[in-house]
This record gives sequence, C-alpha cells and structure tokens, in this order.
Amino acid sequence: MKLPILLLAMAAILSACAYVPPIEAPAVPGFWAGLFHGFISPFTVILAIFTDIQMYASPNRGNWYDVGFLLGASCILGGGGARAGRRR
Repeated sequence: MKLPILLLAMAAILSACAYVPPIEAPAVPGFWAGLFHGFISPFTVILAIFTDIQMYASPNRGNWYDVGFLLGASCILGGGGARAGRRR
C-alpha cells in the first residue's frame, strides 16, 4: 500500500520541476490596444454572437490592457454613474 503512494508522491514532486517555456506573441496588446478594444466593444459583442471573433485579447500585457479596455468601454457605454449624484 505504501508503494503506490510513494510513486504518486515522486511523480508529483518531479512534475513540479518541469520547465514550460513562456508563450511568446509577436505583438502582445497593451494599454492602447485595450483602449481601442474597449471603444469597439459594443460592436464586437454583436459580431461575437454570429462569428468566431473574441471580444477580449488574450494574451495581453495584463493590468495595463485591462485599464485601457475599461476606459474605452466606459467612454463608449456612458461612463459609470454621471446621473447617480444628481437630484431632480
């Protein structure tokens, strides 16, 4: 009973040392691409329903792409609450 557990533990330890090379894309989208993708997001949603187009670029530069996408989408979709603080 100890042999299968020992073999499983050894396999887990040895597989943790495996090297996986990072994915290298020729041009990884950053802030400006995220901003553009945010601007065109309403149209991309419609196209994504009928075609194989993706709305969000993956892989990307991480947080900078996310910030650009959020700013672009909020500019096009109306911001985040311009009327929330107004009283009638």
